[in-house]
Amino acid sequence: MEFREYWNIVRKRGWILVLVAIVAAVAALGVSMIMPETYKATIQLSANPARADWGLNQATQDLLRNYVLNIKTHRMTQDAINRAQLDMSTYDFLANLDVSADSSNMSITLQAESHDREEARLMAQTLADVFVEERRQWNSEQDKRDRIYVEKVDDIRDVPLASPNVKLNVVAGFVFGVIVGGLIVFFLEWLQSDILRTVPDVEKKVGVTVLGAIPAGSESKVGDRSRWGMPAWIDSGLLLTLLVGMVIGGALGALIVGLL
Repeated sequence: MEFREYWNIVRKRGWILVLVAIVAAVAALGVSMIMPETYKATIQLSANPARADWGLNQATQDLLRNYVLNIKTHRMTQDAINRAQLDMSTYDFLANLDVSADSSNMSITLQAESHDREEARLMAQTLADVFVEERRQWNSEQDKRDRIYVEKVDDIRDVPLASPNVKLNVVAGFVFGVIVGGLIVFFLEWLQSDILRTVPDVEKKVGVTVLGAIPAGSESKVGDRSRWGMPAWIDSGLLLTLLVGMVIGGALGALIVGLL
């Protein structure tokens, strides 16, 4: 296809891309506005061996995975719930808790999520306090040269909003809407690929020079209706595009919000 033909398609069908993209973006915005806000509190713990010894340092790195395992237990989370007086079960606590270790800097990161900002902070902060106190108790029973100290890097100061990210959802919905709109345009053009619209199309198809053409507006009454049984002035793909575009755009916007 020549560039002119692509340009004609854009001029004729470009509104479809815009329509589907806007519907998807509005749907993503609407779903984002009604979604409950989720906050994420993050705190880091640092593990430090008592002396600069390679063996003790290696043992500390190996123990990080065990520390993560101990933190994500019903026993540990129940102690945190009791201390912070949280109205939840250990199952709820663990479902909204993420704990990871980084052996490169010998740190443990605790992340707690909740629909309440203060509750998220209490979950992460209190659980970190409980674990640090347990490690202090363990160290008190060890030789000073073999101790591994675990302390908080810093207390939680900010609890940012984790979801929904309204701006990201709207932009993602718009972009994916453009993609879906492009697929719809491609489908409509494929449906009408056998229609000869211009004189060059006719000459290319039949291989002979066109000597004359019927002027526009001189069609018979039979031609006043399209092959789909609708008035000829209605594009055969117009209603299909409106319905499919609205449905797909709305569903796509909602899906994107769910994924993000």
